[in-house]
Amino acid sequence: MGLSRERPLVIVDVDEVLGLFMKGFGDFLAERGYDFRIDRFALFQNIYPRGGTEHLDLATGQKLFDDFFATHCAEIEPVPGAAAALQGLNRRAEILILSNAPPQAERLRGEWLRKHGLPHTLILNSGPKGPITRGIVAQTPHRTAFVDDLLPNLDSVAEHAPATATFQHVADERLRPLAPAAPERHPRIDDWADLAAAIEAAIHG
Repeated sequence: MGLSRERPLVIVDVDEVLGLFMKGFGDFLAERGYDFRIDRFALFQNIYPRGGTEHLDLATGQKLFDDFFATHCAEIEPVPGAAAALQGLNRRAEILILSNAPPQAERLRGEWLRKHGLPHTLILNSGPKGPITRGIVAQTPHRTAFVDDLLPNLDSVAEHAPATATFQHVADERLRPLAPAAPERHPRIDDWADLAAAIEAAIHG
């Protein structure tokens, strides 16, 4: 992958940063007879048979997750303000989308990004995002920034690409009080207008 050597780089996650994954996944589960109860910062442990008291086992939850990404991940709603913020940043920075999603999601996820005014390069990843981010930022001499909702990914990037400014954004209001955060390491900014301003300061200041 060739990156511009003329502009700073902003690397952005998709789920709960650009797209409302939890809402979309919950709608998908409801159509299949499951309850999605967001009572902890988890995924499969929040899926229950309708009216049930025991959450689904890991294997069943994983199958539903894979089915969602293979068939429905292009139907999630965009996070308010995200596209406008990235369009503004893109005037003076390069944008790259780094999403932890299964391989079968690549076509639908790319279509979703373009549909919502985000026609940026998409890279799919699995596992911690630090190692791949290190390889990406090594291609540019300019400042870099990284945005994700998950603290482990932010910590991984800080470990492997320590010069990269890291920011946490959690879009779903139900998740915000549950999401682990470390604001002393990664500023937590859940409004995209404020987040864009902070990114601008980090990469151009």
